[in-house]
Amino acid sequence: MKISQHKICKRVGLIGAAVFCLCLVFASSPLHAQSAKSSGSSQTKNSILDAGLDPLQQMSSTLQALSKRVSPSVVQILSTGYNLESDRGRTNTDLVSLGSSLGSGIIIASDGWIVTNAHVVEGGRRIRVRLNQEVVFSEPQKGKSRCTLFDARLIAADRDTDLAVLKIEATGLPTLELADSSDLRQGQVVLAFGSPLGLDNSVSLGVVSSAARQLDPDAPTIYVQTDAAINPGNSGGPLVDTMGRVVGINTLILTQSGGNEGVGLAIPSNVVKSVYHGVRTEGHVHHHQIGVSARTITPSLASALGLDREDGVIIEDVSEDGTAATAGLLPGDIIISVNDKPVQNIRQFALSMYAFEVGENAKLEIERGKHTRSYLVPLAEKQDLAGKLAGVVANELTKIPRLGILALTVDDKIRPLLPPLRNRLGVIVAGRESEGAYLGERPLPGDVIYSVNGTPVENVDALRSTLESLKDAETIALTVERQGALRYLVLERNE
Repeated sequence: MKISQHKICKRVGLIGAAVFCLCLVFASSPLHAQSAKSSGSSQTKNSILDAGLDPLQQMSSTLQALSKRVSPSVVQILSTGYNLESDRGRTNTDLVSLGSSLGSGIIIASDGWIVTNAHVVEGGRRIRVRLNQEVVFSEPQKGKSRCTLFDARLIAADRDTDLAVLKIEATGLPTLELADSSDLRQGQVVLAFGSPLGLDNSVSLGVVSSAARQLDPDAPTIYVQTDAAINPGNSGGPLVDTMGRVVGINTLILTQSGGNEGVGLAIPSNVVKSVYHGVRTEGHVHHHQIGVSARTITPSLASALGLDREDGVIIEDVSEDGTAATAGLLPGDIIISVNDKPVQNIRQFALSMYAFEVGENAKLEIERGKHTRSYLVPLAEKQDLAGKLAGVVANELTKIPRLGILALTVDDKIRPLLPPLRNRLGVIVAGRESEGAYLGERPLPGDVIYSVNGTPVENVDALRSTLESLKDAETIALTVERQGALRYLVLERNE
């Protein structure tokens, strides 16, 4: 039977309840020792309970205290936006409909910085954050009466990691600490917080099923797997250890039914820490690379290539302009360790590389034929489409203030830098420059704008003039191409 994968804030419908059974065996406890004795067992048991030594009661009290400490830092996120739906079966048209999504998030800094999943806020025209009712502000909110619902600004959304950073105008908020997810161990007790099926301030108990789970053996993306009950609405909520520290952000479930089946996946806290630090300090997410593509060596691959080993990571290709090529690495090299820590598969290699910052050197031990040698390979910033365009952007000539973007006409100089497009003429978004004059789902770097309110725009000048002619319009709709698909971005005038 095929197992489907769902981002857990998107699915709606009736989902059966999941029951988590925690079985404790106290083989050496006084309760167990006395259980087989017929005389005096009741008296001994009562004396232990009276002394407050009942293990179940102790565990229950500990979990209650932990939940009370963590819950105030967990928020509910409500995102509303427009989605393109097809109605071609009946009317041969496409419709723009207003939709909403519900998820969770964590307060990561007391001045209103919040982390959630990117898919929770994707396409959001308006994003609001509802604080836990038990939040007690350590500082008074200027000009505000007691309130728990705030409008939020999307500071950054990173699709590669499925993380987003939001900001609300509040101070003195309770926060959660990010743990070192590399310390996680299988079997460790964890709790999942969030708003499953819209039920805010919920908690479930489980263990770490796998400290580093891959969905694709040849992909570097790593998750923390847990059997704690996770359902749609838990996305963006924290997975915490017994000290109340965040070890992951709940993001996916593997399910046959659409609901919890005990296979939940969370983004490790070390990834969360890296993304938040990059956004908070430099305004964007760093993705570093050394310019190689690699895969785990399997017995079949080892047999086919005549390798002497059946584990490790083999380099499939080396980018000509990457730091690995400059350092001397070649296709066919086998990576056996990073900074003297053994690497047996692509998962371990990816986790090892996450420990480095852009500009730092990674010591890679390489096996090439019968010889082993070490290389120092600098980590470089991963260049995406926006990075390619940065070198040809002239801010004074490409600012579109009403949209708050930097834009370029798609011409013969720009077109070779882009993937194949639907149309030859248009305007590509090279970067975001300001808030702009509109609220809603703003164009992102890499989007190609083809029309505004149905009027084609073939270059930057046409985009400027069309926006100027619509400056009194309450709403505008941009037709853009994003990652090969056409979509509408609906914006409302910010007044």
